[in-house]
Amino acid sequence: MTSIPIRDILSQVVKGQIRIPSFQRGFVWDADRVTYLMDSIYKGFPFGSLLLWQTKERLKTENDLGPFKLPPAPDDYPVYYVLDGQQRITSLFGVFQNELTPVADADWLDVYFDLEANKSPQDNQFVALSGEIDPSRYFPLRSLFNVAHYGKLVRSLDDATAERVDKMREKFQTVMIPAQITRTEDRATVAIIFERVNRQGVELNTFQLLTAWTWSEDFQLQAQFSELSDDIASFGFEEIGADTNLLLRCCSAVLANDASPEALMSLNGEEVRNNFDKITNGIKYSIDYLKTHFKIAKLANLPFSTMIVPLSAFFAVHGSKEASYTADQSKIINRWFWRSAFSRRYSSGVIRNLNTDIQEMRKLREGAACALGEFEVGLSDFFFKYSNFGITSVNTKTFILMLAQYEPLSFVSGAPVDLHEKLKEANRTEFHHLMPRKFVKDTGQSEFLLSTLANFAFLSRADNRELGGDAPSVYKAKMRGDIDSTLAHALVPKSLFDDNLAKFHDDRATLLTKVAADLCEIP
Repeated sequence: MTSIPIRDILSQVVKGQIRIPSFQRGFVWDADRVTYLMDSIYKGFPFGSLLLWQTKERLKTENDLGPFKLPPAPDDYPVYYVLDGQQRITSLFGVFQNELTPVADADWLDVYFDLEANKSPQDNQFVALSGEIDPSRYFPLRSLFNVAHYGKLVRSLDDATAERVDKMREKFQTVMIPAQITRTEDRATVAIIFERVNRQGVELNTFQLLTAWTWSEDFQLQAQFSELSDDIASFGFEEIGADTNLLLRCCSAVLANDASPEALMSLNGEEVRNNFDKITNGIKYSIDYLKTHFKIAKLANLPFSTMIVPLSAFFAVHGSKEASYTADQSKIINRWFWRSAFSRRYSSGVIRNLNTDIQEMRKLREGAACALGEFEVGLSDFFFKYSNFGITSVNTKTFILMLAQYEPLSFVSGAPVDLHEKLKEANRTEFHHLMPRKFVKDTGQSEFLLSTLANFAFLSRADNRELGGDAPSVYKAKMRGDIDSTLAHALVPKSLFDDNLAKFHDDRATLLTKVAADLCEIP
């Protein structure tokens, strides 16, 4: 940690040495926040620090400093890009500088020391004003670092007031602004720093960083992603287009065999331009595979959205070449999918597990021996007996996709359920209790088991209303299709009609566990 006097900040901005990278958001502080910063400095309160990146490299695109157009950066001199503290540095410069004029339409007000303000620690001693001001009450901070202007203004004040203003000026002239300076030419390091700094604030992601740094002049990354998003939307997966972090991970998986931001930062623009069609194809073919093999209608159906990242590495091909796969490869991919879902593989150690799976997907594609999906699953009936049904939870999404593989039928008509529409909607109204809540409550059975996965099935609101809250042995008479077939397609044991929730709960959990083990190829 170092410290910088305000005078040096003003000088470095005017010389073009302090710069604002384009991945930073704009200046958003209002006048009140600017004046409160001045008040905190004046009173010795904590006011935050700056994070600067010192480098000889110039970014291809930059922002201005709030309402001030920055002068060109000096040749052959290091510059300081602001990674954190842009609002503070813009406020300091705007308040005290005398060299640059705000752009014509800028909403910028000069800040003054209010000589009549209440002197309590809580009250703000500074105000932002426009138009005519009373010089006997308001002293302009813009004059504090301009010796001639300051002297002229002070001479018009009485001795007591002049002394008070001198003490105020001394506070600002002697204060040291805390700053951390990272000196590196390694963009990956800066990417990590910036990502971590912004994780707790308004996140400015690696996508913006990459757009600004690497490809903005020759290759419009944002435009390419926008085009890709439009194409994906036609597949019904428009959510992916809005998830730039997921898209970037796919890019990194395809081009660098690594899903981490720092791996993507190591690539140059030419590599990305020459291989962007592979990224596009990898994502599109992955979506097609998910729709075909797992009946997935949209991104929200996936237990983990990141599951698409290793798949994109497998399906990445150039140009109009078709991504093909053998029956054996498909079998291995399917096993990996179900094992990843049931083991909650991407709930922790995400980058590590993604990178392992990306490498194994590559081996599988190239026909080499691979260990894709060969990890511990730890599957038991606990998964179905004690996981509550919640449409957005990983376990519930996995359960729903498993049920979908068995082509469920309407409990009332026996007709096939329109899985595409039901999964596309993906809402709670398409799933209901097999043992109705009213029946369980009326018969005094344990309500603890009611909302677990083992008591749910594809059962629309309309079907549920027609079956009513009766005992299963009673609503059985309303099931007009082949009952054995309906139960089989719903993975429901016949003990449903015994009207004993505890026994049915155990029986169905056992059946579901066996089916899950088969999908995961667990002996």
